[in-house]
Amino acid sequence: MRLPGAWKRHAFPLTLLAATAKATITSAPERRQEPSITAISDCRMQQTDQYCMVGATGYRVLAPGTPTSELASSYTDCHAHVAETWCMNPNGGEVQITLYTPPPSITAVTDCHLSESQVYCSSDATEFQVSATVTASSDVPPTYTGCHSHGTDTYCLGPSGDEVQVLTGSEEAEADTGSDEPTEENCHFHAGVEHCVGGSGGARSCERTDREYNVPLRIGLLFAILVTSSIGVFAPILLAKFLSARANTVLLIIKQFGTGVIMSTALVHLFTHAELMFANECLEGVMYEATTAAILMAGLFMSFFVEYLGYRFVKSRAKKAAAAQSMQGAVMSVQSIRSLELVSVYIMEAGIIFHSLLIGLTLMVAGDSFLLTLFVVIIFHQMFEGLALGTRIAALGSGSNSSFTLGHTHTSPIPTTKATSENSATATATHPEDSATSHTEFGGAGDATTPLFHVSMAKKIYLAAAFALVTPVGMAIGIGVLDVFNGNDPQTIVAIGVLDAFSAGILLWVGVVEMWAADWVFGGGLTDAGAVVTGLGMGGLVAGMVVMSVLGKWA
Repeated sequence: MRLPGAWKRHAFPLTLLAATAKATITSAPERRQEPSITAISDCRMQQTDQYCMVGATGYRVLAPGTPTSELASSYTDCHAHVAETWCMNPNGGEVQITLYTPPPSITAVTDCHLSESQVYCSSDATEFQVSATVTASSDVPPTYTGCHSHGTDTYCLGPSGDEVQVLTGSEEAEADTGSDEPTEENCHFHAGVEHCVGGSGGARSCERTDREYNVPLRIGLLFAILVTSSIGVFAPILLAKFLSARANTVLLIIKQFGTGVIMSTALVHLFTHAELMFANECLEGVMYEATTAAILMAGLFMSFFVEYLGYRFVKSRAKKAAAAQSMQGAVMSVQSIRSLELVSVYIMEAGIIFHSLLIGLTLMVAGDSFLLTLFVVIIFHQMFEGLALGTRIAALGSGSNSSFTLGHTHTSPIPTTKATSENSATATATHPEDSATSHTEFGGAGDATTPLFHVSMAKKIYLAAAFALVTPVGMAIGIGVLDVFNGNDPQTIVAIGVLDAFSAGILLWVGVVEMWAADWVFGGGLTDAGAVVTGLGMGGLVAGMVVMSVLGKWA
């Protein structure tokens, strides 16, 4: 049947209107369905989320976190959009809500007690932490009752009706790790890198840290270190020159104090600092855990090897001198021993100089917040090391530094022939007083000391001056690189770590073999000393170890 023209003109709009009406009628139930709840109430804000209750069931409001005063305490006209539940707020806006898993259902907690500074209670054989502030065990209530939920949190009531939160599971772990009060940190600088022990730090940054540096103060500290180092190293040399022979017990005590300082420097300072360097998070690729110990062993071996070569050289020259049976040969032998004793002191000074240079650099690149504390520690550090080195330099020529005169081999280092033995016997009979004093040990209490050979005062001053100047030189370098130095740079870490560990090996050899064992075991001045001198020497040795180890807490 054909429709009139007017109907044709209006057929398409009518068809479209009918389709729209049908779609509206059929989709309305899909958009808004009746849920199982009609309203939620008792709404509370927990951190950035809002939680509400319907009986014992909790719901979370999926809305941006805002202050509690701007949020409704209840929502009504709850309805469904497909699988989602929405409710209306008092302003007519829609908010989506979702179920949440409530914490364990408990009605009360009992057997409450104080452990350290936290209160713990139990419920059904499960222990919970209670966020209650108490000062003593007597202030802890035995039970908390009326436990209920606020959002995801569980609260109980104390005897006075006050609410306390009961932490469960992950909440307790969060409270332990997310406390607003961080644990105390002990921070100090090693090689310009701030190391903190304790507390909780953020992510480690390996970039250079920009700081404000007080350069005039650092220049003043440079001269203070120069004066202190000079006093420490030159004092024993001057005492040895101007004190009477009977006052040498003072030098003996200082020498043993220096031995303790060297031992502590090698192990507590250098070895520990090298370990810190190689454990730095910015240094990648160090897969061998014993890197520090291996480098220390290399320094130990090199010290031994240099002294061993010196020993073989001296022994070879001594044999030639004995074979020549001439006074010239004897003089050559004594000069050989002099050379070996100097080598021993050179090795010790090399180990000290290596790390003293680093100490000066470290002091200058440390932040101003720790500079003065570190400076005070370095003042004592340099003075004690100066005393240790100064007593060794002062003893040059007395024979007490030589492994031969101290009897390491328990034999005479200079081979003798029958003729020379007879000459020695004749000399002894003719000049018994010379024989009695010719091998007196340096530092013996109350005995005159006849030098085995002569070492000029100028040479001793040169050796002492090298130590006095090296730390200020390191400080000057540190001032020069303040604007570019990065203690977390991998190349810097490796360089400092290697030098620290290698220097530790050198000083360990010098401290144990050349100083400790030489003085106490292998025929040194304390092997057969009296009780008073032995006690004083032992006290000096232990004091050096203890004092230097205490300084290791800061530097």
